[in-house]
Amino acid sequence: MNIPMVDLKTQLADIREEIEEGLRAVLDSTQFILGPNVQALEKETAAYLGVNHAIGVASGTDALHLALRAAGIGPGDEVITTPFTFIATAEAISYLGATPVFVDIDADTFNIDVDKIEASITPKTKALLPVHLFGQPADMKSILALCRQHKLKLIEDCAQSFGADYDGRQTGGFGEFGCFSFFPSKNLGGYGDGGLITSNDDELAAAVRVLRNHGSRERYCHSVIGYNSRLDELQAVILRVKLKHIERYNQLRRENAHYYSKRLRHPQIRTPLEKGAGKHVYHQYTILVSDRERVQKALQEAGIASAVYYPIPLHRQEVYRGSLNHVTLPVTEDAAQKVLSLPIYPELTREQIERISAVVLQAL
Repeated sequence: MNIPMVDLKTQLADIREEIEEGLRAVLDSTQFILGPNVQALEKETAAYLGVNHAIGVASGTDALHLALRAAGIGPGDEVITTPFTFIATAEAISYLGATPVFVDIDADTFNIDVDKIEASITPKTKALLPVHLFGQPADMKSILALCRQHKLKLIEDCAQSFGADYDGRQTGGFGEFGCFSFFPSKNLGGYGDGGLITSNDDELAAAVRVLRNHGSRERYCHSVIGYNSRLDELQAVILRVKLKHIERYNQLRRENAHYYSKRLRHPQIRTPLEKGAGKHVYHQYTILVSDRERVQKALQEAGIASAVYYPIPLHRQEVYRGSLNHVTLPVTEDAAQKVLSLPIYPELTREQIERISAVVLQAL
């Protein structure tokens, strides 16, 4: 039997009845935009994440875009971020005419290397945008200190870290904004696109609510040029059901990841490292292996999925390469050649992990 990267069908079987009941209620109500389920989800996620405000938007990319705009980022500004992430992180900066400034990553966590940030701060730097990659919280203590010292805005990319915490505090609650994705494969995922912006600042949250709805505070009255970026009721129903299970889902991911790490003890494999300050929720279980092609081929032949996140760092992408030919980020570039993500999801069984691990070890 094949093993996918994520098994949404098995997960659905456990919650199908509750989801279908909620979807039928929305269909019967015919209220599909900014209805009671979106409002309830916003309250429930805010309570879970320990923040004052949670605002549903159309995607994780929109969450980043609207958060940056509400934080005042615009043409000529620089935003420091990581090159080792999905392009949406940098795209959102570029949408506003600002410039993403890429800083190399920490070899152990794949997150931005906080010791290298200060050297990239200039008078044009207006914000830091760390990514809690693969579900591992970035070093928020050091990042907050830098933001205070240099008077920078902090926007967290939490697309992969729903439920992760740092020193007991949930990601998404440290900066001006936290930005989440509800893409189907995420730890908390819908059945389509969706996103969430969190904030503890009343004025900033109000600005986002205006921006997501065509710049409107009241119907047909528009104070700014906004966007059409609203989470719909159907996705909110699905997410509300899954939110009830997120603690269990994340705990099972952690248990599966730790079992992988026990099975994959080998001199040619580096398994994920947890540094202790934050709780990793393993959106991805990513190893470093030098002979990646051989391992991937063996997994494919065994009917086991794998993925490379990310084969081309952002500073080497065509869209940015022209202006960044001079930039060398050795840790990022080395990781891009060696990272390999293995199947990870709450429903993954010990037997499946043993089978996957055996194939990886045999390939080496």
